[in-house]
Amino acid sequence: MSRERVRRGVLPPSEETIKKLKEAIDAGNFYGAQQMYKSFSARYTASKKYNEALNILQSGASLQLEHGQITCGAELSLLFVETLVKGETVCNEKNLDRIRKIYKNFPKISTPQQPEDDEAIQKISEAIMEAKTRVEGCSSFLKAAIKWSAEFGDHKYGSPELYSMLAEYIYSESPELDMVKLSVYFIRADNPRNLASTLVDFMSKCYPSEDDLTIARVVLMYLSQGNLRDANCLMDELKKQVESNQLDFPQSELIQFIVYLLLTLERDALPLFRILRQKYKSSIERDASFEEFLDEIGEKFYGVQRKSGIQGIFGDLFKMMTSEI
Repeated sequence: MSRERVRRGVLPPSEETIKKLKEAIDAGNFYGAQQMYKSFSARYTASKKYNEALNILQSGASLQLEHGQITCGAELSLLFVETLVKGETVCNEKNLDRIRKIYKNFPKISTPQQPEDDEAIQKISEAIMEAKTRVEGCSSFLKAAIKWSAEFGDHKYGSPELYSMLAEYIYSESPELDMVKLSVYFIRADNPRNLASTLVDFMSKCYPSEDDLTIARVVLMYLSQGNLRDANCLMDELKKQVESNQLDFPQSELIQFIVYLLLTLERDALPLFRILRQKYKSSIERDASFEEFLDEIGEKFYGVQRKSGIQGIFGDLFKMMTSEI
């Protein structure tokens, strides 16, 4: 960058800035480069040169992540999305591809299992902390990107592809899975086949007695949104994948209820819907949210008014499913 250009306050082409900052990264000056990425991108943004600022932030986020600087990379990733919003940048294929490229640089590392000694326990503890940092950084970035895509894109709740990235990263990297919340992200991803693959994998790792609860919960989530098509697709795909993986599909009264429920919702059969709820009441009561889901399903498919408002844990969950992330 020429001294004359700096003296006149003229911003250099973003390519020059990117090259200079890459040299700092390659030299191991991660902290110094971080401050410069933030400073230069702020100057371009202040001059309303949003594309140049985005180029710098995308490069910086990717390079920091490639070098294992997760906190720095995540911070620049968030600044990248904030700049998309400030520039009122449309959510299109080109800009989604920029998100994809940053996302792919968030590392995926298996957490070691079954410690054999104190040293191994310490390593696992450190790995868990690192995994939490990765998940928090990537999740914050993608959740911000989803909000941007909802505001400047075609999908009311945000890009399904971004929800898919979020769900898949959390599932593969998080040491503390919340499958209920994760299922909401997968449902928003609009890909029941992908969700089926994840559920089959999860079922191979969790207690067998909980398999039917996991399946029923996700089916009821789809149905509470009035989405009978994807609920059926999920069940069909689950059966195929369980068979291909030589696993046993859960056989229980709860699964029996789900099968009959899907058939019932194909037609105008409110009396049968009520009979099913009564007959399988003990199975439904295994999860506190199931009755609430069924109340919502009754309203969606048969116009049955709820007796009371949505409350408690289900209320929080339902807000996740019916509002922006």
